Amino acid sequence: MSAPADRKPASSGLVYSTDSGRMCPACRRPAADCACRALAAAVPRGDGLARVGCETKGRGGKAVTTVRGLDLDPVALAALGKRLRTACGAGGAVKDGVLEIQGDHRDRVVAALQAEGLRVKRA
Repeated sequence: MSAPADRKPASSGLVYSTDSGRMCPACRRPAADCACRALAAAVPRGDGLARVGCETKGRGGKAVTTVRGLDLDPVALAALGKRLRTACGAGGAVKDGVLEIQGDHRDRVVAALQAEGLRVKRA
């Protein structure tokens, strides 16, 4: 009997050890010595130049304004996203360090980012 198509096959890796406690499923090390966290922290951040663009690909034809390249921590990025969504009167999200605002609001976003004192480039 095979596993259903929507479920992943069970991993044969160690999940918990009585010696060191919980194990990381990705790098197979104890959670306290996980190498995945070090790799995630070493991900290059933005260069400080905000690139504002508009995408429709993979979104069912709907336009989404994206802001990339900001060198901000996740809390500050979320706060900036909130201010931009409010200024545009639209919804949106922060995904993988990219601000997404529903609709084509490039002009408003560029103006709002310049008012915040950031360097902006229309991409």
